[in-house]
Amino acid sequence: MSKEILICSGLGKRFGTRYALRDVELRVESGKIIGLLGPNGSGKTTLMKLANGLLKPEEGWIEIDGRRPGLHTKSVVSYLPDQMYFADWMRVSDLLAMFSDFYRDFDREKAGSMLRALDISEKERMKTLSKGSKEKVQLVLVMSRQAKLYLLDEPIGGVDPAARDYILKTILTNYSEDASVVISTHLIADVEKVLDEAIFLKEGRLVRHSSVDDIREKEGKSVDRLFREIFAVQRPQTGGNPPFEPAVKPGLQDQEEGKTEKTVHEDQKEES
Repeated sequence: MSKEILICSGLGKRFGTRYALRDVELRVESGKIIGLLGPNGSGKTTLMKLANGLLKPEEGWIEIDGRRPGLHTKSVVSYLPDQMYFADWMRVSDLLAMFSDFYRDFDREKAGSMLRALDISEKERMKTLSKGSKEKVQLVLVMSRQAKLYLLDEPIGGVDPAARDYILKTILTNYSEDASVVISTHLIADVEKVLDEAIFLKEGRLVRHSSVDDIREKEGKSVDRLFREIFAVQRPQTGGNPPFEPAVKPGLQDQEEGKTEKTVHEDQKEES
């Protein structure tokens, strides 16, 4: 029987008066690649930050490998945020050294091998790299750890299509039956071929958690098609095969959460 690496019970998180997550019940087993799916603003990033200990829940609880998120779970979780968090003046080699110092499970040799495969020099400064190359560097660092749970927030969102297959292959070859990978994305068609399970979040609530095999075999649908049904995403009827359009415009979640957090801070400032 597989061990449960992540458990949520009655999990809720608010920003001001708005719920980003509400009453989430979730169990994630080891040895799985799981898609965390939903339009922007559905709570995907909030759930990942809660699992990584960057946010605290107002309701319910969350456990990682049997413990509440904190300093002791940092050795269990390897987290790729949705935004760049390294200084532009740093060289790639500086980042490799930093991760080697911070994480005992960091595989320096593996990281170097992946960087060479992506044609990224360790001598490059971050400010000289394209947005896509910066995101590749971050993914290399995260996947070069021997963690039990990888939380990847939009790992292929900013890279070119040619690099997506390599990134997905990297994810596939860098987890064991003792680890799980949770991938947050809106590029469903690109990632569903590597997924074991799919979690659907809608307006902060978990509306479905299913095996990908069950979706395909019992319902005769792709994960992408089910996503469109749940979130009522429509394709134009004229010509060709148009790109995926999320139900909520990209960037809305960040704008709403940022605006709400700013309001909360201002209210606290006025009260003090």
